[in-house]
Amino acid sequence: MAQIRFKSLEQAGNRVFPEVVAPSNKISDYFGVNAFGLERMKETLSPDVYKKVNYYIDKGKKIDTETADAVAAAVKTWAMTKGITHYTHWFQPLTGATAEKHDTFFDGSEKIEKFKGSALVQQEPDASSFPSGGIRSTFEARGYTAWDPSSPIFIWGNTLCIPTVFISYTGEALDNKTPLLKALELVDKAATAVCKYFDRDVSKVNASLGCEQEYFVIDKALYYARPDLVMGGRTVFGHNPARGQQLDDHYFGSIAPRIYNFMRDFEIECHKLGIPVSTRHNEVAPGQFEVAPLFEELNVAADHNQLMMDTMQKVAERHSLRVLFHEKPFAGLNGTGKHNNWSLITNTGVNLFQPSSSARENLQFLVFFVNTIKAVYEYSDLLRASVASAGNDYRLGANEAPPAIMSVFIGSQLSTVLDELDHSGNIKIKKGDNMYMKFGIEKIPEIILDNTDRNRTSPFAFTGNKFEFRAVGGEANVAAPMTVLNLIVAEQLKQFKKDVDARIAKGSEKRLAIISVLKDYVKSSKKIRFEGDNYSEAWIKEAEKRGLSNITNTPRSLKSYLDKKNKDVFVKNGILNERELEARNETMLENYIMKIQIESRVMGDLALNHIVPTSVSYQNKLIENANGLKGIGIDSAAVIKTITEISKHIEGIKVGVNEMIDERRRINKIEDTYDRAIEYCDNVKEKYFERIRYHVDKLELYVDNDDWPLVKYRELLFIR
Repeated sequence: MAQIRFKSLEQAGNRVFPEVVAPSNKISDYFGVNAFGLERMKETLSPDVYKKVNYYIDKGKKIDTETADAVAAAVKTWAMTKGITHYTHWFQPLTGATAEKHDTFFDGSEKIEKFKGSALVQQEPDASSFPSGGIRSTFEARGYTAWDPSSPIFIWGNTLCIPTVFISYTGEALDNKTPLLKALELVDKAATAVCKYFDRDVSKVNASLGCEQEYFVIDKALYYARPDLVMGGRTVFGHNPARGQQLDDHYFGSIAPRIYNFMRDFEIECHKLGIPVSTRHNEVAPGQFEVAPLFEELNVAADHNQLMMDTMQKVAERHSLRVLFHEKPFAGLNGTGKHNNWSLITNTGVNLFQPSSSARENLQFLVFFVNTIKAVYEYSDLLRASVASAGNDYRLGANEAPPAIMSVFIGSQLSTVLDELDHSGNIKIKKGDNMYMKFGIEKIPEIILDNTDRNRTSPFAFTGNKFEFRAVGGEANVAAPMTVLNLIVAEQLKQFKKDVDARIAKGSEKRLAIISVLKDYVKSSKKIRFEGDNYSEAWIKEAEKRGLSNITNTPRSLKSYLDKKNKDVFVKNGILNERELEARNETMLENYIMKIQIESRVMGDLALNHIVPTSVSYQNKLIENANGLKGIGIDSAAVIKTITEISKHIEGIKVGVNEMIDERRRINKIEDTYDRAIEYCDNVKEKYFERIRYHVDKLELYVDNDDWPLVKYRELLFIR
C-alpha cells in the first residue's frame, strides 16, 4: 500500500497541464451554443409554434402533439448539425444524482433518422431499479419520464439531453424535479395574489436562485490511492497536518496554475451549455474552491447546478483531477456547502426582497420579508429536514458552516425596523399622519447602502435583496430544500392573505390591515431571529429556552417530514401525497443507513487490512531496535515506550472494529427502517467512528513515513 502511495505522489508531481483554448475571447460568442432553450426555439420554430410553446411553459400546460412534433423536428435538425446521433431523457431520481438512457435517432426499419414529438415528450426507463421507498417493486418496473419544456434541452458529449420529470406507472413522483415544479407553481400563485394589494399589473412571480457551489480538488492519483475517498467521498482517517487553514492564506488567494487551467476549462463547457457561471475563487481550506453562477429562474438553476457538478467531474478527468463535493471530506477543515441565494421576482421586474427608496413600496417589501421569516419559524424543523444527509451531519455546526438550529439573521437595521413595528402598540392613525414613519417603514431605504453586516454562522440570512440558505450541503440536489422553502413561504403567504382579507372585511383600511397582520407576525415569529454567534454555547441554551429544535443527526431530522403539521402542508397543497411523502422519507432513511454502512466497512477494511499490518511491521522493527540497543548496553526505554504506545493503539483498533462489526450484524436484523437508522447513527457512527479514527491517526504519527500506507492530509491538500 505504501508503494501505491508513493507512486501516486510521483504521478501527481509530474502532471502536464492540458491546453485550454476558449472558442472566442468573448463569452457571449459561444454562450449557450449547446443549449436549445427559448431563444433558439424562437430562431428555429415558426412564430405560431413558438408562441404556443411559450404559452404552455408560462401556464404549465401539457404540450399538444402537433407542437411537440414541430419542436422535436427542430431539435433533431439542430442536434444532427452538431454530429449528435443519440438522445436521452435526463432526469433526477432519488439517488441524488442524474440519470439517462440513450436512444438513437436512427430508425433501422426505415434506414433514416427520426425523432417524433412522442419521443421528445415521454420515455420509459425502468422504475424498479431506482429508489422508490416501496412505491415500485422489482416486478413493477414501469415508470415514465416526461419532458419539462421550461428547462433548456442541451448537448453534453455526443448526446442530446432532454430535462424531464420521473414518475411511476401509477403516477407517484420518483424524482426531485416533480415536487419542485409544483412548489414553484404554488408560490407563484400565492405571491401573485398578495402582490395584487400593491400592483394589479403583477400576473406572475418567479422564484429566483443563485447557487454558490463549494468543492475540493485533488489529484486523481491521490484520490484513487485513498479507498475511503473512492468508496465514501470522505477521508475516514487522517491526522491534521501542521498547517491547515489557520493562516487564512488560501482564502481568495492566487489560484494555482493547474487549478486555474481546470477552472477555465469547465467554465467554457458550462458557458456552452448556457450555465451562467460568473465567480471563481479559493475558499478557506487548502484545496477548496468555489464557483457561483448568476441568478436564474429556480427550476433552471436547480437543473444547471446538477449539470454543472457533472460537467466539473468530467472536465476534471481531462486534467487528471478529482472534484470532491462531499460536505466534509477532511476532518478539522471547512466543509463544503451550497449556499442557496433565493428571491422572488415579479413579471414587472420587481425583486420582492429589494428595499426601495419609497416608504410605500417598502410596505410590499416588508410583507414578503416578514412572511418569509414567519414561514421559517412555523416550519423550521421541516426546513432543517430538507438539508439532512449523512454528509451534512459532519458539516453543520463546524468551521463556518451554520449549526443544526434553524434561525434567521436580518441585520441590525432591519431588526430595529421590526422591533419598532413590534413595540408600536395600538397607534391611532389620524388624517395627515405619516403612517409609514410611525411604523418605522420609512427607515428601510437605509438598508440599500449595504449597512448590514453578514453572519456566516447563520443558516438562513437576509443579505440585502435575497435570503441566503447556507445550511444546504455540497452534494445535495437543491431541488429538495428549494421545494420545502417555496412550499412553506407559499403556505404562509396564503395565510397572510386570509388574515388581511378578514380584517378588510371587518372594515379596516387595506394598508392598516396589512400592517396590523405584520405586527402580529413579527411578534409571533421573533424567536427565530438571531443576530449573534450561532456557534456559541450561549446560543444553544438560548435556542432551547425559545423552544427551537436542535436536531443534530439525519434520522431524527427526517422524522419531521412525517409530523402531522408538516405532512399536511405537503398533502393539502398537492406537492406530495401521503404515500409519496412516506416513501420519500423511507428512501432518505435507507440512503443514510447505506452511507453509514459503507463508511463503517471502509473503516474496518482500511484499519484491519492496511493500518494494523503496517503498524505491526513497524513495531517489529522497533522491537529489533530495542533488542539491539539492549545488546550493546544502551538504554532502550524510549523505544519500548513507543512500542507500548503502538500496541495500545493497535489493540484499540482491533477491539473497536470488531465491536462495530458485531453492532452492524445486530442492527441489520432490525426491520423498521427508522429504528435501524437511529441505531446506525447512535451505535455505529457516534460510538465507533471517532474512537477508531483516534487510534489510527495516532499511529500515523508513530509509524515511519516511508511505511505509512495512506496518502496523508498534507499531500492530499497541498499537492496540486
